[in-house]
Amino acid sequence: MKQNTLKDSIHLEGVGLHTGQVVKITIQPAAANHGLKFKRTDIEKSPVIPATADNVISTNRSTTIGKKEVTISTVEHLLAAFVGTGVDNALIEVEGGEVPILDGSSKPFIDAIQAVGTEALETDNDYLVIESAFSFKDEATGAEFVLSPADDYSVTTLIDFDSPVLGQQYARLESISDFNTTIGSARTFAFLHEVEQLLDNGLIKGGDLDNAIVIVDKELSESDRNRLAEKTGKTDIAVQKGILNTTALRFSNEPARHKLLDVVGDLALVGKRIKGKIIATKPGHTANTALAKHLKAMYNKQRKLRGVPRYDASTPVVYDTMQIAGMLPHRYPFLLIDKVTELSDTHVVGIKNITFNENFFQGHFPNNPVMPGVLQLEAMAQTGGILALSMVEEPDKWDTYFLKIDKAKFKRKVVPGDTVIFKLELLAPIRRGIVHMKGTAYVGENLVSEGELTAQIVKAR
Repeated sequence: MKQNTLKDSIHLEGVGLHTGQVVKITIQPAAANHGLKFKRTDIEKSPVIPATADNVISTNRSTTIGKKEVTISTVEHLLAAFVGTGVDNALIEVEGGEVPILDGSSKPFIDAIQAVGTEALETDNDYLVIESAFSFKDEATGAEFVLSPADDYSVTTLIDFDSPVLGQQYARLESISDFNTTIGSARTFAFLHEVEQLLDNGLIKGGDLDNAIVIVDKELSESDRNRLAEKTGKTDIAVQKGILNTTALRFSNEPARHKLLDVVGDLALVGKRIKGKIIATKPGHTANTALAKHLKAMYNKQRKLRGVPRYDASTPVVYDTMQIAGMLPHRYPFLLIDKVTELSDTHVVGIKNITFNENFFQGHFPNNPVMPGVLQLEAMAQTGGILALSMVEEPDKWDTYFLKIDKAKFKRKVVPGDTVIFKLELLAPIRRGIVHMKGTAYVGENLVSEGELTAQIVKAR
């Protein structure tokens, strides 16, 4: 999958949820690896804020990102629209401190993006891959997430506000490709007592019964209606099926779907597309962004370990010890590879299990057994020899000889009990029997030694 951006600019205007002020935004196409970034055009020098979990500064009723004194709030609905439409790179220019609330969902943003279209870039997309199942709990809010491997990005949300109107609800997104049609139009919601409290605190000045679902859990008296009419500026206050003065629900479980929308929008702050299945119980912006930070750290670790060979002792080998002995001339005590687990035209992975019985531990060193660095390089060379000899007929009639060792470094000790994974990669095609390789050695995920090796394969005497 290639990275995407917009084919053209998008201009939108609306009211900020909390300030009540008119906000203008312009969404510009951006180059590959630019990511999603906000630019405050109403502030001197137009500071730019990347949409990443590290920049979250508040989750009070919405997600706010910022740097120093500069902030952008209510970013989640727009970010969810980017995920749903597959936009990886964009610059969002904002004249104000909020993204406009519009109808309270991602739909207006989705419609605008689809109107201009998206464009594939030359650069491949990068993914955060959920490699094994785990759970994540936000102790502050009680929200829980269960994540497991999947080939696509799917999300399920379960909510329970102990409300007779809402009841227990859940929503499910089987594939992120269905987001725009099944989730994107779900509007934000709040309970009446929350709305009154927010209004009393000078918030949600841009809130309206047309851009939010207000849930009423109690019978309203005449005085209640008059008070609400004064606060909201609405002269006709009515309740239908527990919903205050709004159009019919777009979905019977619209609140649960909107919570799912928020999960998708907040997890966009990971900064990478996600491959995995997520089940969220009682999610909210605080918990969502906490998970986003955790997932971003996981991605950074995956990126660091990219290229590190994995070893599973139960996986069938390419060559076992006896087959290796049939290719290499080395014998005890100098055959330093036990098996080969990967082999291609450009790389090979070999395994050496280090035991206390290795003969070199007798002198290196008594009472402090450490595998000599020169033997680690020799084991690399033997592993690389398997790669080179796999390309010739009758490999047992060829030998490999060192010509040069460059950039050799030793990072950690190798001791009895370690399983060393040697990875050799061609740095150039083999020509005239000359093999130039980069070698790395790992114990688990830790690099223990590395170097560039040059050797020559020649007919054996």
